[in-house]
Amino acid sequence: MERWRGVDEIPPNWGRCVVTIGVFDGVHRGHQALIGEAVRVGREHGLPTVLMTFDPHPAEVVRPGSHPAMLVTLRRRAELIAEQGVDALLVLPFTPALSQVSAEEFVHDVLVDRLHAAHVVVGENFRFGHRGAGSVDLLRELGPRFGFAVHGITLVPGPDEVTVSSTYVRACVGAGDMVAATAALGRPHRVEGFVVHGEGRGGAQLGYPTANLDVAEHAAIPADGIYAGWFVLGTRRSPLAVSIGTNPTFSGRERTVEGFVIDEGGNFYGRRVAFDFVERLRDTVKFDSVDALIAQIDTDVARTRQVLGWDEQ
Repeated sequence: MERWRGVDEIPPNWGRCVVTIGVFDGVHRGHQALIGEAVRVGREHGLPTVLMTFDPHPAEVVRPGSHPAMLVTLRRRAELIAEQGVDALLVLPFTPALSQVSAEEFVHDVLVDRLHAAHVVVGENFRFGHRGAGSVDLLRELGPRFGFAVHGITLVPGPDEVTVSSTYVRACVGAGDMVAATAALGRPHRVEGFVVHGEGRGGAQLGYPTANLDVAEHAAIPADGIYAGWFVLGTRRSPLAVSIGTNPTFSGRERTVEGFVIDEGGNFYGRRVAFDFVERLRDTVKFDSVDALIAQIDTDVARTRQVLGWDEQ
């Protein structure tokens, strides 16, 4: 998959193509349906598919301080998009100047002049341009003038017929409902970061050394609690018991994301890793003694093995 940051990186000889547009935060099942339709249209017409997204999130530029929790990093978003069969990824830096561009200008300058769009595939609720004035109806109105067809895709229903959206997935993650989040995403929710030094008590005092994540700003972190999940380092995947919270037994104040990698030794400091969350096991609890905490961790690790089916490995 080709990757371009800004319209100036689009090859000057770029020909006709199919374009789909959106933030695509999460690349959830709804996004996958949209991307899949764009790829299908492209293959049907023998044209490459271009996915256009934005960085940073438009909300942060239009309403500073309102940046939503991000379900995936930009790097992860690109990986997931590539897996869908997209031919090129265009990341538009979302700036105050871009936020002032009218919907008509955006269509003419980006979709037509730069990308030479033959087909535009978007969700039926898609909005674009200054103050979100552009819509699917406007695209359908401009299409004949500029020579592109428009495909409006119906939103995908999720569990209990709730529409799958980034807002819905964020709510699931924020509530710690990883089963619902997985159903909406089509895969476990992932939190990425570099492993940094923590308090050092996991191995020394508890016998359970943990990998402490330094997560990206605005990352969507699940609710405080203990989780079963997977530790991902490159192509390696190992069972993981995760703790999110302030370590109340030790009167901690800083919220941390740390995981014990089951049946796996090694020093992960400074490595970029990922935690994939499968199921929430329990709330965080303040224990009266270190021994009581260790006994509970023993139970948590055993439960993690059971949830992940690791005892069968």
